Amino acid sequence: MPALCRDCFEAYADEAAGRCPSCESPRLIRHPELDGLAIAHIDCDAFYASVEKRDRPELRDKPVIVGGGRRGVVSTACYVARLDGVHSAMPMSKAVVIRPDMSKYSAIGKEIRERMRALTPLVEPLSIDEAFLDLSGTEKLHRGWPARSLAKLMKEIEDDFGLTASVGLSFNKFLAKIASDLDKPRGFAVIGQAEARDFLAEQPVSIIWGVGRSLRAALARDGITLVRHLLPFEEPDLIARYGRIGRRLYRFARAEDDRTVIAEGQTKSISSETTFNEDITRLDQLRERLWPLCEKVALRLKKASLAGHSVHLKLKTADFKLVSRSRRLSDATQMAEEIYRVAAPLLEQEADGRAFRLIGAGVADLVDDEEADLPDLLDPARNKRVQVELVIDEVRNKLGEDSIIKGRALGRSPGRHPAPSAKPKERG
Repeated sequence: MPALCRDCFEAYADEAAGRCPSCESPRLIRHPELDGLAIAHIDCDAFYASVEKRDRPELRDKPVIVGGGRRGVVSTACYVARLDGVHSAMPMSKAVVIRPDMSKYSAIGKEIRERMRALTPLVEPLSIDEAFLDLSGTEKLHRGWPARSLAKLMKEIEDDFGLTASVGLSFNKFLAKIASDLDKPRGFAVIGQAEARDFLAEQPVSIIWGVGRSLRAALARDGITLVRHLLPFEEPDLIARYGRIGRRLYRFARAEDDRTVIAEGQTKSISSETTFNEDITRLDQLRERLWPLCEKVALRLKKASLAGHSVHLKLKTADFKLVSRSRRLSDATQMAEEIYRVAAPLLEQEADGRAFRLIGAGVADLVDDEEADLPDLLDPARNKRVQVELVIDEVRNKLGEDSIIKGRALGRSPGRHPAPSAKPKERG
């Protein structure tokens, strides 16, 4: 069985000994497919807290909580603190708090990401401290299996940054992400094709990305609590029962994931969001928060010479339930007014008295802006809105962002806004 030493990086085609024959380290990785797997997920261990412990040695053996702000939520808890039951996103009433230093964390995260890019250009960041990597075809360049390159990178992170990370290695992104959580901290876990379906079968259905509290409850009502309970269903049946995510349930339950690792810089969407200091229930107040987000998204689209075919609305309830809605447009747009006129009805459908802590707006299915906001003979009102916004943009470019402000941005609560006449298609 192929094996790899995590300390001296010697690779063995068939090694069954308990320790590395070269350096006698017990840290051997063994797996039948170790020499052929190339999709990895790397996640730094308790990143914010680990950085603070590194910079303040007196905290090394103490429980460290990083978080703060008016909401008092834990951003990261070190593993000592987790033994006491403290986790991220928990209230910090029992915690000793270190205020987060995001500029420091971001700078370190960027340096680590550069080390990842030295292995492969196919690095897809998920956050400051985690990313997917595709090391396919790098064996000749790095003179060894992708697993060996990853083990060397983990050692570099420890030696050069004083931090640790965990690796998940598999044949697709879904399983690589699962693997990276199997052996934390400082872990290296492998899931191969031969055992993938058997491994998944006995896992709770919540292991599938996107299965949150409400969907998990709906699945449980149908008798589906483990991944193997999904296997008797055909894909159309799951889509009919649970909507678009039914496709993911069907495929992920069978260890199928055709998503590729998308390198940073290949923009997939542009969005903006805000977390409220206090939860909001009223529709008019939610609308007021929505408009500036649409303007921010439009500004970023225009600066990047991009436009999008779909508009997305994101909400998070007071109990942290994520709500995501979208509509597809027949014509791409980069205009704040058009984004708002699609997002506002989506918001109205969800503003049913629930308390929300976050709202976000975004545009996806991006294209070059040459295809955006073209004149429509059937909708002269839309053409006029586009021209007005272009004039506003010109004034702001000359006199500054605050030189001209639409009435909606002054805190007035606008009435209902019809969807554009292009009749966007419901996507979810």
